[in-house]
Amino acid sequence: MQFAKDSFYIALRERLQSLNPSRTIERNGVSRPAILVAENELPSSAPRSLDAYYIEFGEVVPTKSQGEQPLMCMECFLWYQTQGDSESAIDRGRKLGLLDLDLMAICEPPYARKRNFLVSPSADLGTGIFWSTPVLEAAKERAMVDGSRQIERWARVLLYFYAEVIPQ
Repeated sequence: MQFAKDSFYIALRERLQSLNPSRTIERNGVSRPAILVAENELPSSAPRSLDAYYIEFGEVVPTKSQGEQPLMCMECFLWYQTQGDSESAIDRGRKLGLLDLDLMAICEPPYARKRNFLVSPSADLGTGIFWSTPVLEAAKERAMVDGSRQIERWARVLLYFYAEVIPQ
């Protein structure tokens, strides 16, 4: 399952870097594409970054399949927020729309090779992953402690992959 999660994240990260190289965040003094896996980040009470995508992985269930290896289905949630670029924040909706467009673009095509990123260079595992078109929930506005108002959205994707056991 970890190989599918890693492959999904790396595919989206590389696509975001190619599509919109200016959509970056700073982490530990390093600039990188503005997409993160929440479970891989250091625990922190700091607020999440603006204009960045956070991937959270949910429930995993086998689908009805007839092969030896079951086809697995994992829920993936992508969360992002913005407060816009203007001081008055009146462009939040437009900025959220740009984040929506980037998300839809990096999810196409909806497949990638499954790779083992525990070795360098990464190794092709001989199968692929594929996913559904993102379903975007309604945008929600949040009032912040500092008085600012941000707008956020959750998107849901179903990720499909074959469970594999890799010999050590």
